[in-house]
This record gives sequence, C-alpha cells and structure tokens, in this order.
Amino acid sequence: MIVAVTGGTGFIGRKLVLRHLARRDNVRVLSRRAPSEAGLPDAVDIHRGDLAGKIENLQSFVGGVDVLYHCAGELRDSSCMHAIHVAGTQKLVDAAAGQVGHWVQLSSVGAYGPISWGVITEATPENPFGAYEVTKTESDRLVSAAAASGAFSCTILRPANVFGPSMPNRSLFSMVAMIERGLFFFIGKPGASANYIHVDNVVEGLVLCGSKPAAKGRVYNLSDFLTIEEFVTVIANALGKAPPSMRLPEAPMRFATRLVGKLPGFPLSESRINALVNRSVYSIMRIQHELGYMHPVSMEKCLRQFVTEWKRAV
Repeated sequence: MIVAVTGGTGFIGRKLVLRHLARRDNVRVLSRRAPSEAGLPDAVDIHRGDLAGKIENLQSFVGGVDVLYHCAGELRDSSCMHAIHVAGTQKLVDAAAGQVGHWVQLSSVGAYGPISWGVITEATPENPFGAYEVTKTESDRLVSAAAASGAFSCTILRPANVFGPSMPNRSLFSMVAMIERGLFFFIGKPGASANYIHVDNVVEGLVLCGSKPAAKGRVYNLSDFLTIEEFVTVIANALGKAPPSMRLPEAPMRFATRLVGKLPGFPLSESRINALVNRSVYSIMRIQHELGYMHPVSMEKCLRQFVTEWKRAV
C-alpha cells in the first residue's frame, strides 16, 4: 500500500509514519525539511514542500496514493493557521482529486467548541472558537466537500487533548511540575473531566480510519477519560507524592484571575480554570462499534510513562 502523510515529522505524524513502515507500506512524507534533516528512516520518500507557501511538487506527492493522512497543522502561530489549515488544505485537495483513494483528516474535538458539560458525540453541532479550531474545522469542511463531489473518500478523526513525551503543548508538563512541587490545587466541585488521549492511541485510530472500509464518509471522536481527581492521583503516585487535596471555590478564583491574572507568576488563567472545572465527555462509541477500536494502552499506563519521561528530562 502507498501511504502519504503531511505533518509526518510532527508529534503524531512521525509515529504514524513509523507505524506504516512497520507494516511494510511505502510511505511518502511532505516536509519543509530536507531528507537529511527530517529525522525519518531512509525508507521514507521525502517530498519537499510547504503547504503555507508556493509548492510545485504536490502531484508527485499524491499520485497513485492509496491513503493520504493530512496531519499537518500549526498550534502556536495564529497568523499562519489559515495559510496552513485552509489555503494549504485546498491546495492539497486540488492535487489529490482523482489521485488519492482515501483521505484521512486529523482534526480536533475543538470543532465542537468550548462545551463545559454533557456528552459530546459526532452529532453535536460544530461551533469552533479560536483561530486554531475555526481554521481546522474549515479544513474539515473542504475535505468533506471534495469527498462529496467524488474526488476521493474521506474519514475525519477528532481526538481530544493528545499527550505524550514529545507533545508540543506544555500544559500537562506544567501540571506535573506543580504536583511534584506540592503546588497543585483543585477548583470547584469534585468530578470534573480529564479528556486526554495518548499519541499511540491516536495513531491506532488513524490507521483504522485508513484501513477499514466502514470508515469511509464518517467522522469519529477519539478520547479517553478519567475524573480530574483520578488523573492527578495517577500522576502523584508516579511521582511518589501524596495526591493533592486542596480545593478552592470556583467563583472567587475566577474573580481573582480577572483581577490579577495577568501579573507575572500568577498560576491561573480563565482557560486553565475552564479546563479544571469542565464536565464534558467525548463519546467514542461510534469508532468502537464501527471500526472495532480499543485503546491499545490505558490512560493510567500512559500517564505513568509520561511522568517517567518527564523526570528524566528535568
């Protein structure tokens, strides 16, 4: 099988590339880096190109591809997000039409917006908020529209917060550091949600989306779940620390954050409080029932491994 991956040198894409190499597939990667700088095995066919800029070799990248995984994305620089997620996706769609058999789109549960409670399914209306979420959702729509016109078949995978030792988002590293130093505290009532998914489990979901005929034309959410208390306890135990017990009321903490939240060293922000009190859960019943998905590794095991890697790095 010929597989093409955008974002193949990134946090998720690199592991996906290695997974397909282990399956003895022919793997192409679109990268801004030269082959000598990509850090991928020699068996990978590197195609130089930047979806955010002028690109001339997309036809050679997509030609004759069985499965294209679109994993390229920009998390930090909002000024680049439209160029990569929207304009870049359109370039790729135009080149892939009639050339690619199946397109797997790596999206985000951010497409549903900042929902603070309840069960979120694939039927939940899209309501993205923020540059990343808005542009990624627009990318999904471009791919879906092309698939509806017969350009290729497609599947959209929407993971929750993806974590692993090399994750670009540093919020989980900060949480581990606070727990290790005895500075972490809960906010609001017990039972808030920790919606995370390990990168290895995301790769499993992507491969199923790329290989199972039942996945064609479908959108799938992917997440794992612990309460915030369970999540923090696993981390504390892995650190050899007593689990935190301090709990502060939500309303006064929100007031304090609005008042002095921008001062250097203040440990909270509105978004951080929202994460600590969120009570939403992402259902994965569809991907389980239709594709036979099961978590290859549990969140508890993944968190323990994450803490081990964190301790080695500090």
